[in-house]
Amino acid sequence: MKYLDNVFIEMENINKVFPGTVANDDISIKVKKGEVISLLGENGAGKTTLMKILYGMYKADRGEIKIDGKKVNINSPQKAKKLGIGMIHQHFTLVPVHTVLENVLLQLNESYAPKYVENKIKEIGNKYELVVDPSALINELPVGFQQRVEIIKALLGNSKLLIMDEPTAVLTPQETEKLFKFINEFKSEGNSVIFITHKLNEVMEISDRIIVLRDGKKVGSINKKDADREKLTQMMIGREFDFEVKKNEATIGKKIIEVDNVSIVGETGNQILNNISLNISAGEIFGVAGVSGNGQEELADAIAGLKKISNGDIRLMGKSIVNLNIREIINSGVGYIPADRHKVGLVLEMTVEENLILKSTYGQKYFNKYKLLKSKKLKIDTEKKINKFNIKVSTSKALVHSLSGGNQQKVVVAREVTLGDKLLIASQPTRGLDFGAAAYVKRTLEKEKSKGKAILLISNELSEIMELSDKIGVIYEGEILDIFDRNEADLKKIGLLMTGVRGESFEK
Repeated sequence: MKYLDNVFIEMENINKVFPGTVANDDISIKVKKGEVISLLGENGAGKTTLMKILYGMYKADRGEIKIDGKKVNINSPQKAKKLGIGMIHQHFTLVPVHTVLENVLLQLNESYAPKYVENKIKEIGNKYELVVDPSALINELPVGFQQRVEIIKALLGNSKLLIMDEPTAVLTPQETEKLFKFINEFKSEGNSVIFITHKLNEVMEISDRIIVLRDGKKVGSINKKDADREKLTQMMIGREFDFEVKKNEATIGKKIIEVDNVSIVGETGNQILNNISLNISAGEIFGVAGVSGNGQEELADAIAGLKKISNGDIRLMGKSIVNLNIREIINSGVGYIPADRHKVGLVLEMTVEENLILKSTYGQKYFNKYKLLKSKKLKIDTEKKINKFNIKVSTSKALVHSLSGGNQQKVVVAREVTLGDKLLIASQPTRGLDFGAAAYVKRTLEKEKSKGKAILLISNELSEIMELSDKIGVIYEGEILDIFDRNEADLKKIGLLMTGVRGESFEK
């Protein structure tokens, strides 16, 4: 803690306005050397906007930034990097078809010999336990290793301050533990970290100081030793919050979806799914627990018709949907909340109205006539969904990229819940959401279950699986190792199965 008397970064009276929204309203913060600050707030509070200003991605309408007491003009990420500021984005900025080495070379401001950079990648990896193969293709790496590449990129730029935007959203508990170990070692060298998050338990573990934003304004700053969950919640939302999601008892109906010995073989011959079988009935949530990259996303894609299976069968209401096209599967009553709302769930440059009817325009005469949209009916329908799903947006014609992450997810949920009147597939439905938005999504799943829908829930958050599921299947290397009724599920046993430890090893 010897560095904490020295202020490194000062942001003074920062103001940023987007059409219809004051994102940052006269915000001032200081970051000391050797300090970890958690920037806490609900989705839409202005956290990411403020940090994008510091990183040179946005220009503030008013205010100034100082580094070591000197005013600086950060007009681009390249300038930020030269000043010792790096940013690890929530949605990684990597080129999937390139190697680790190629991705690192792409972001360097100066030209270096590839061999020199390769050695630096290994050196940094060994020093901070961020080891990754420089020759590995990004699209073949698990998300935890992809994040390592992002961190290495920043460290090779000699960052003295790392901005981390929701860095644990895609990590397993073990990977989160390693990340926190790195952060503590990084700050012990006199460096600083700004940690953007909504997870209160992580805030209490990793922070030295917590800065809370609400509705674009700075509410206050509090040292970790003076903070607790209730106090931080009060600061974030201005009132007490009920974290509990009421669990409705399952009223099991007929079988909705049957996955029968389904296998998927990859393009290189690797086994992605291996004879997976499961059934989900009406009024039931089936949770799939597993470490990311074990085939759960491919399972969801296969049921939704986005990925071809190698053998086996998938039946909806007793009828095979394996050979149906995606439109036919959607029209059969299947909704799909995908794991990545940006890449798969939304078209960011389209309006809320357009995103809400993306999958239904041509199938519903209500919205179109002679292939032309009925704009008045579309607006009325969209406003009903905005009210029903509590989407915070200034107008139904707002572009989706202008919404906060939580409200973007609500747009996806609103569309897919409407389409999925028989089966709803929810893959990582609360990823990157603050506790308010996450609780809303969870309650929506419970509500849809009570209407008699079958729900397939896929989540890396084991606590979420345990909280919502009626049955739990554990997936490892493309196989379902075991299935439990929720009231008989053992957290320790499920955790061991997630790492491939099977029955006879449980007692050892």
